[in-house]
Amino acid sequence: MAQKQKRKVVVAVAPVGKHITNPAVENPLTPEAIAAQTVACARAGASMVHLHVRDEKGEPTGRLEMFRRTLDLIRKESDIIIQGSTGGAANLSLEERCVSLDEPRTEVASLNMGSVNFGEDVYINRYPDIRFWAGRMSEARVLPEMEVFDLSMMDTVRILHAEGVLKAPLHLNFCLGFQGALPPRAEMLHILKSQLPAGAKWGFLHERMEDLDLHAVALGMGADVVRVGFEDGVTWAPGETARTNVELVERLVGLVRAAGLEVATASEARSILGVLK
Repeated sequence: MAQKQKRKVVVAVAPVGKHITNPAVENPLTPEAIAAQTVACARAGASMVHLHVRDEKGEPTGRLEMFRRTLDLIRKESDIIIQGSTGGAANLSLEERCVSLDEPRTEVASLNMGSVNFGEDVYINRYPDIRFWAGRMSEARVLPEMEVFDLSMMDTVRILHAEGVLKAPLHLNFCLGFQGALPPRAEMLHILKSQLPAGAKWGFLHERMEDLDLHAVALGMGADVVRVGFEDGVTWAPGETARTNVELVERLVGLVRAAGLEVATASEARSILGVLK
């Protein structure tokens, strides 16, 4: 009897944290620091990196110089999938928020599927905005990762897919834990998964994560992608703070393997997700 092959899972990392003040945490902000941690994460098992376009202080910007410098350094040592963001600060223009699409090495990009309360603010992503960013991704042959913060956004996916704005292969990312959006509870993952379009791939991130419990749930439910990194949180268990992103990736890779699964290489991840380039 032939041995059943283990399911492959994509491990993603979002390495740049937001307003981290703990001096024990090496939050990378410069191109050199971001690239160094990204390459180390790739060696530890990460096959995709989520990057915002940032300035010298780590703040969102529409200037590509620092982003390109970061990619130059990463590509010298790693073939990790480059995922650009169309998120960032809501005060940036539509063009500034998707400037990562002007860099040919961007293969995947986040695409927020609606507006939502984030703490005291509103994160604005209107239908016309989503159509604009999706159109730019199509032109650049960049795969959209559809960020879902609320159950209503699953309808947005269906509506824009029916319009032809979003095309297969569909790749959704369930984002739990943002204040004002869906809470980080297992039942939320079950509800979201129940609304997936047929054949869609899905991933998971836990904003303000304090442990990997929900990552374990997502893996058990068949997630194709699981993400960690200082953008999401700096602890992997109560009282256990990571010094670098590599420690978070190593813990997640260990969890994937403990679940009887395998970590996808960058090449395998491109095939799993249907990367277009």
